Amino acid sequence: MYAQILQNVQARVDLAFRAFFRRVKAGEQAGYPRFRGYGWYDSFTFTQFGFKLREDGLYLSRIGAVKIVPHRPIEGRIKTLTLRREGVGNWYACFAREVEPQPLPFNDRAVGIDVGLESFATLSSRVKIGNPRFFRRDEHELARAQRRLSKAEKGTPERARRLKAVQQIHQRIANRRRDFAHQVSRELVNHFGLLAFEKLNGRGMLQNHCLAKSLQDVLPLWNTAREALVGSNS
Repeated sequence: MYAQILQNVQARVDLAFRAFFRRVKAGEQAGYPRFRGYGWYDSFTFTQFGFKLREDGLYLSRIGAVKIVPHRPIEGRIKTLTLRREGVGNWYACFAREVEPQPLPFNDRAVGIDVGLESFATLSSRVKIGNPRFFRRDEHELARAQRRLSKAEKGTPERARRLKAVQQIHQRIANRRRDFAHQVSRELVNHFGLLAFEKLNGRGMLQNHCLAKSLQDVLPLWNTAREALVGSNS
């Protein structure tokens, strides 16, 4: 194992305990950090050295050359590399880069954004953005896959295959949500200079059992869009 990867693990543990003690002092629900065995560790980070991007792929120290499919051209100076595994077993190489900011032209247009269930968002200009309801769209297919999984005997290759089918549906829903949220946030940033959101209590809203499923379908969209907007404006 490359030494810097182990150093990063210690940094992660330190951050987890710092957050734990901060919650304890604030009187919040603390949540003691859990031990994560190798089966639950889905990412590792090269903080400075030990990796190199080459024409034939990505070279990783102590691992070797790995073929990758570039998502976009890499600009700026690469600072860190994190290898991340998603639930279905796909691996992603995430580069943190140092680049010069490129601010958008000044725009004095302002808009208020009201999020909801009937429409994903309603702008103060009376424009409504439809709610795609990605979970509802694949709900029946997911239910069938889960029923087939429950009938498979534990520890068999057939159960592993059916489990992967369930994971792939969940991953597809998450990918669609993420793509939609980033597209909407990009459009809003391009057209407005000031964006005002209502403050939501998502955890409290989920206590309404009549709306819980619809809320769980749209809450990740709201959160992803808000994070993307903050990142775009910064």
